[in-house]
Amino acid sequence: MTTAHSSGPKGLRYQPDERPPAALSLGLGLQIAVLSVAAVILIPTVVMRTAGVSEAYLSWAVFASVAVSGVATMLQAIRVGRIGTGHMLVMGTSAAFIALCISAVEEGGPALLATLVVISSLVPFVLSARLSLFQRVLTPTVSGTVIMLIPVTVVPAVLGLLSAVPAGSSVFAAPLSALAVVLVIVGIAWKASGALRLWAPVIGVVAGSVVAAFFGLFELDPVAGASWIGIPANEWPGFALDFGPAFWALLPAFLLVAMIATIRTVTSAVAVQRVSWRRPRAVDFRAVQGAMNVNALVNLLSGLAGTVPNSALTIGVSVTRLTGVGARSVGFAAGAVFVALAFLPKALALALAIPDPVLGAYLAVMMVMLFLVGVKISAQDGIDLRKGLIVGIGFSIGVGFQAGLVFPEQVAAFAGGLFRNAVTAGGIAAILMTLFVELTKPRRDRIETEFDLSVLPEIREFLGAFAARNGWDTAMADRLDAAGEETLVTLVRQNEERRERRKRRLSLVAYKEGDGAVLEFVAASGEDNIQDQLSMLGDQADAALAEREVSLRLLRHFASSVRHRQYHGKDIVTVHVKAPQPARPPKV
Repeated sequence: MTTAHSSGPKGLRYQPDERPPAALSLGLGLQIAVLSVAAVILIPTVVMRTAGVSEAYLSWAVFASVAVSGVATMLQAIRVGRIGTGHMLVMGTSAAFIALCISAVEEGGPALLATLVVISSLVPFVLSARLSLFQRVLTPTVSGTVIMLIPVTVVPAVLGLLSAVPAGSSVFAAPLSALAVVLVIVGIAWKASGALRLWAPVIGVVAGSVVAAFFGLFELDPVAGASWIGIPANEWPGFALDFGPAFWALLPAFLLVAMIATIRTVTSAVAVQRVSWRRPRAVDFRAVQGAMNVNALVNLLSGLAGTVPNSALTIGVSVTRLTGVGARSVGFAAGAVFVALAFLPKALALALAIPDPVLGAYLAVMMVMLFLVGVKISAQDGIDLRKGLIVGIGFSIGVGFQAGLVFPEQVAAFAGGLFRNAVTAGGIAAILMTLFVELTKPRRDRIETEFDLSVLPEIREFLGAFAARNGWDTAMADRLDAAGEETLVTLVRQNEERRERRKRRLSLVAYKEGDGAVLEFVAASGEDNIQDQLSMLGDQADAALAEREVSLRLLRHFASSVRHRQYHGKDIVTVHVKAPQPARPPKV
């Protein structure tokens, strides 16, 4: 029976709630920040230079982007109320907004960009508040597909970086520099353990930089010319409040891309939970909501500062897989380093001085690891024909649109080329296919009652009638009855242990799926996750938990799978019950 995914990451040294040595946290945080800051700087630089703004405003936009990314990463590392994930989730400028931000600055200047970013920051807030309503759409299948497509969007950048060498350089400069990075990182990851493995990314980048320096690719003049400490002149653009034609033409596209960027944050928050715990855990969607709220807050800050919006980066997931360190203190350290770098122009110049082929090779290794994470997430609940088609078609559409293989003229002309991004095109395709599957499922029976054990006879009557309408025999009706009872008992007991006195409502939805049934309980939130408790049966040492364990064991016996999603203020428990197989006649 499936209660959680099968195995946790091997070699994990520190979970999010554990404290590694301060030197280790700072060292890994420094690695992540230094290796990520170039991308954080590059996106606003591309936007502002393409749009033709002044160098003074470009300096301001880069400073604001780095500082906001640092604040966002620190907020993700904490978890206070509905803010933050409590995991190492690195934030940075969002490449999905590049084309729209260029158009906004060209049409109405930085003031129009600031206005559109502030308004689009409401999208993550709204989606977070109603995340439980989207749980049928933002499935592991969709999330895994989006994560698998992120490396596809990075391929053009990687190829560009790998071949970006000054004119007259040796033909061996770029390939040998990149090869040194890949061989060192992969070799250490395969063969090393302990502290050496933790430093695999930075050792690889240093090795590649040494090779690049031998070919004259490492330029130190910009570093020498930069000041040690400084802050650019205040170039805050204000807001464009005339709401002219340019605003209304760009607003729908900004809102759509904000939704896609939010889905990326959701998938990153799911992925970082998958790789950060030794024992497999069900995804805590309250932490996902916290990640979305941080995304909304920092996009509001980005808009107020007049720079490019933020979204979650996936480097934290890859670094955790590679180093075995998922402690939240590393994320907090990385955010603090980001903020410090914003005030250190010489440090920013040093990060930007890393040769492009070296950065390209490092990025390629990280994207390979991320692709594998996406594959595992999409397959965590099993792959049937429908899920396989969603993953396959969504991925193919994303690759085809990104490469210009599918109606290139029409795609380029629609919404400013919005769907030429693999994550946008493939993600929306996967969502639409998931919606179609949901809308074409068999009719759902529903009952709403008080959230109390006293309603058990009413639920039994409801499940009995549901079984009769679908033509199931007594054995299947009894199995549904037992699964429903044990799920209700477990949920109510959790609520009683929290001493929750407010009146709650319970909604139960039942529908046929294949040769079995699905029961979906929507009730008050509890602290414990039933899915996790089922996976830990037998490990409980406290005798007081014996009664609860009886209900859990019965539930595991009658249900083929249990999935528990916890949101702020709501629990959704989905129980799959297979029809009993008819007894085989004895052999003669």
